[in-house]
Amino acid sequence: MTQARVRARGESVFADRFGIFAECLLTGVWIAVASLGVVTYPAAFAAGARHLRRRTAHEGGGWREFATDFRSALRGGWAVGVAGWAAVAFAWLDVQAVRAGLPGGPPAGAVGLFALIGLAVAGLRAAAVWAPGERWRALLAGAGRRTVRDPAGSFLLIGGAVLTCCSALLIAPLAVPVLGAVAAAAVAVEERYRRR
Repeated sequence: MTQARVRARGESVFADRFGIFAECLLTGVWIAVASLGVVTYPAAFAAGARHLRRRTAHEGGGWREFATDFRSALRGGWAVGVAGWAAVAFAWLDVQAVRAGLPGGPPAGAVGLFALIGLAVAGLRAAAVWAPGERWRALLAGAGRRTVRDPAGSFLLIGGAVLTCCSALLIAPLAVPVLGAVAAAAVAVEERYRRR
């Protein structure tokens, strides 16, 4: 919605933007609750991103719509969650190889860590564009291409993830609402890429 339309509705631009920020924090709580199933985090981020896209478009939406989107995204999203945890396990094995001093351990550890970061960014980008009926395999393939073709956007998402981790280390309860900010960052990066 343009600033002129926001003013015409009687809202200030500040109130509108603060409302979006507050919605991001609330969405982070929803994402955290939906991610309690351990392998449900891709579906949770997809539902959160779709909720934030609706909010920024000034369309309706709330907890019920989030829950409906979450159930829909979970159909293929749980397999993506399992694959994500498998990637984390492989990266952990690479780190253990580095610690054990195995020959070739440091390069293998670096490759594993960079691959894990790339997969995380591609997963966030896929979740940011998810819509009901979309296949996760196609979403991830497209997100992987965008991750490589748009390094600036990918680094923005890495920065958001690092900020989330730092928030969790400093003040643990902040990690929950900041998840919504990471989802919003992924939506913004994808919108930026789409407009280019």
